Amino acid sequence: MRIELVISTYNAPRSLRLTLLSVPGQRRRPDSICIADDGSGPETAAVIRDFAAAHPDLAPRHVWHPDRGFEKNAILNKAVASSQADLMIFTDGDCLMHPGFVARHAELADPRRYACGSLIRLNAAATAAVTEEDVTSGRVFDRGWLRAQGAFDRLTSWLKSGALPRPLATLLERSSPVRRTWSGSNASAFRSAIVAVNGFDEAMKYGGEDKEFGVRLANSGVRGRHLRFSAPLVHLDHARSYVDAAKLRENRARIIEARRSGRSWTPNGLVRK
Repeated sequence: MRIELVISTYNAPRSLRLTLLSVPGQRRRPDSICIADDGSGPETAAVIRDFAAAHPDLAPRHVWHPDRGFEKNAILNKAVASSQADLMIFTDGDCLMHPGFVARHAELADPRRYACGSLIRLNAAATAAVTEEDVTSGRVFDRGWLRAQGAFDRLTSWLKSGALPRPLATLLERSSPVRRTWSGSNASAFRSAIVAVNGFDEAMKYGGEDKEFGVRLANSGVRGRHLRFSAPLVHLDHARSYVDAAKLRENRARIIEARRSGRSWTPNGLVRK
């Protein structure tokens, strides 16, 4: 099984550098990395070149398109279309991956299921303080360090850090009443399943565009499975200047429509007719 790690990014070179630094420490390294770049400038390209020079065995594919506003789904479709992988794991260029992140997604790989996880959020002050050494040493995943940064604001945040033995974490994941929804920062599916629903809906902007994709996967028979407590991610804080209230309302309507209709295909995806 060939695994590709897809990292989406947009003009956040420092965050992307830290995200990439969490890849070499993976217990199960991806067979390939794709940077799905939604129109970043030359600083991001330099980060990717520097990482490739330092880690030639992990040199990423850089898939890019011009900046036309928030078009994450469009660049993800380009990543999918150009991929040779069997299993595709998706995260964002502001998420630091626990050493067991890729291995856990690989462990749960099933053509009939997609895996969906969550993340632990750092505030702005903690994000600014994170160093490269914090990432490469694994300190950012230490529960004592996370507690000191105020990252455990509730019990579930602590559980998401991988605090429980695997059998107990798996039991909680299977019995969790939380809806299984595709989360663009922590999810995986077989490429064949993604292609079968025509990929991501490029008409959707920020806000629920990943959930809509998960609904269509489920409608096609590929249902979600949690790894909320066994694939830790630490999320770096950032502004969201691209949030549009009107688009959020439109996206919610699309999600409801997809659930009610049972449709799995989008006409605004990988293939346009």
